Amino acid sequence: MCTVTFWPRRRGFLLGMNRDEQRTRISGLPPERFAVGARRGVNPREPGGGTWISVNDLGIGFALLNWYAVAAVAAAPAVSRGGIVLAVRDADSSAEVVRRLGRLPWPRLNPCRLLGIFPGERQVREWRWDLHGLTVVTHPWQPAQWQSSGHREAEAQRIRGAEFQRRRADADAGSVGWLRRLHASHAPASGAFSVCMHRDDAATVSYTELEVTPQIQAVRHRLGAPCEAGPFHDLSTAAG
Repeated sequence: MCTVTFWPRRRGFLLGMNRDEQRTRISGLPPERFAVGARRGVNPREPGGGTWISVNDLGIGFALLNWYAVAAVAAAPAVSRGGIVLAVRDADSSAEVVRRLGRLPWPRLNPCRLLGIFPGERQVREWRWDLHGLTVVTHPWQPAQWQSSGHREAEAQRIRGAEFQRRRADADAGSVGWLRRLHASHAPASGAFSVCMHRDDAATVSYTELEVTPQIQAVRHRLGAPCEAGPFHDLSTAAG
């Protein structure tokens, strides 16, 4: 359960991600730097080792969403989807991502969508796994939002998407402050369908922000709901 907002810039991009989880799930860990071969980058991580978002020193970012609209589930024992971003986080192009994805044990992975942000190619690619096949959709280099929800996903997408479209008219749309306000939003009411999500059994448990420029890639991560005041863990890596 997540909301991902993408805002392109002439040379880079801004991306925010709310991570929604069951209240009983163990919290994720703050961002840490990684080095794989020639690539460096930053990502937060699961206690078990996986991750849901990442950026490398080429400015290539990834975000993973579960796909609850697909009712099918992988045969047991399923493999954690947290390993998908780990498998591609050091890739240097969308073509390399395709090669990496071809090596994953897809039949043992539950439905999901992987977003890849490629500033050098000026495109966003979305790989979709529905247990029948892996397909890809190429999105234009323009503002966009993706949502997932384990509770009435289509309604959550409609309501959150409407809030995103409404706020695109703000004078400071595309700024860091604007992105944080959007991801802390309870419009039209605090609950299961607001961007900052609150249910009895689940809630938005963290907010992660990627900011990519020609000089640096920054990851800012805050545990807890975005509507709550709390410190950011801020890590960056120089452009490769």
